[in-house]
Amino acid sequence: MTGDNGGVTSAVLHLLVGLPGAGKTTKALELAATKRAIRLSPDDWMLPLFGESDPDGKRDVMEGRLIWVALEALKAGADAVIDFGLWGRDERTALRWLARSVGARAEVIFLDPDESERRRRIAARYAAEPHTTFWMAEAEIDDHLRVFQRPDGSETGDGPLDPVPDGFGSWAEWAEHRWPSLNASVDRR
Repeated sequence: MTGDNGGVTSAVLHLLVGLPGAGKTTKALELAATKRAIRLSPDDWMLPLFGESDPDGKRDVMEGRLIWVALEALKAGADAVIDFGLWGRDERTALRWLARSVGARAEVIFLDPDESERRRRIAARYAAEPHTTFWMAEAEIDDHLRVFQRPDGSETGDGPLDPVPDGFGSWAEWAEHRWPSLNASVDRR
């Protein structure tokens, strides 16, 4: 796979995986500093612009534009950090495919603290900085656990990709469906 420069880039797409309170943002900030990477988080945009996490179902649109920025950075040879949570295996596989499509590699980083520590972090963050986060009821936190698909050892950046889900002809098509604003950046080759 090649980037715009005609060769394989050394750029890495760091995919931070975990539920709220797992430490994703802390890790993302660390990676941004140590790897000189661009850090992309929809939470940095949604709350200041709209006051909520998913106004009118637009979070996927925001995520798509941030992924587009990440792909542009990768093509230029810079690392990017996706600080979305990436709860679904298909999301992670699509992003691994997208990284490869621009000649970069992906690194899946799963953050999985003890459940009581995770809940403590959620409460502490909201108490200390409510303007930077979203309030979550216990029932919502429980719901997150039910829908989260834990990554396994097969989801390494260089490992084989899962088959494209039924109803889609390619990972590019799946990604465009999941993140509707991504369509302008996906190279179908």
